Amino acid sequence: MNSNQQPVDVVGFGMLTQVAILVVDQLPEHNTGALIKDVSEFIFDDAAIVACVMRQWDVPTGLIGTSVGYDQRGRTLARQLKALGVQGKVRFSNKIQTPLEVDISDQTGARTYFWHRQPHVLDTLDTADLSMLDGARLLYVDWYDGDHILRAMDEANRLNVPVFLNLEHGHVEPEKLERYVRRATICQAVTDPAQRGEHDPRAVAEKLLQEGAQTALITLASEGCLAADRQQIVRAWPIQVPVVDGCGAGATFSAGFIFGYLNGMDLIGSVRFATVAAALKVACAGLVMAPIHEINALTDQIRVEVTEW
Repeated sequence: MNSNQQPVDVVGFGMLTQVAILVVDQLPEHNTGALIKDVSEFIFDDAAIVACVMRQWDVPTGLIGTSVGYDQRGRTLARQLKALGVQGKVRFSNKIQTPLEVDISDQTGARTYFWHRQPHVLDTLDTADLSMLDGARLLYVDWYDGDHILRAMDEANRLNVPVFLNLEHGHVEPEKLERYVRRATICQAVTDPAQRGEHDPRAVAEKLLQEGAQTALITLASEGCLAADRQQIVRAWPIQVPVVDGCGAGATFSAGFIFGYLNGMDLIGSVRFATVAAALKVACAGLVMAPIHEINALTDQIRVEVTEW
């Protein structure tokens, strides 16, 4: 660890992107428009969301990210991370442009997104300093950053740091399933790219556990989630909230589960906390998190069914 770094609990590793989130009632028809109800700016991708969300719960977090450009977006991103207290050095490069994403959230909970990113930006992960992992309690990575995540996962494994892998629908690719999941402690997935339930969530969970994960989390959008370890399967249904902005709900669920995991909650407790956190996030625009006491006050309202394998 660098001398100017403080120990952190959670390290996010991945792409750094500036995002603008636009909230509308519904997407307009082609070649027409829609009234924007709310606008917020934040830092993506999911590794950054998890780190920034958990800082709002006073968890010490850090980011090992891609380089950003010497441009306004890159400077804004660095200022935002510093203001939130997320540790880690933001690296600047005059060879890239800071990635930009524009997300449009509608009342169905759907997220339509547009992004601009240069393919070689991800290559900068290969030269990132991993010393922050020494003393950390958990590493978070995303499968869509490709094999760039393997170096960080292997270092975390060497240091006995648990790894949280966001695999999304990557479980349908056998090579990636085998290569990534065997390095992970906790693995979060979805049934299919649009979360339409094309795959049986229990079968997906079983597949992740067979590949080596200790805990499998399958998010089911408005239907809640299924979580499993080697002893039990937990099916949880969310509280009902008015849908305002679904952007970042999956990463908020990840952050909520990690919070429970690091604070000694069992599988059911962690799932309940994560499910409430994600629901409350959907009920508001942007990525301002509900405080811990508000989340805890609602966890008993999460209906769960527990079965054994």
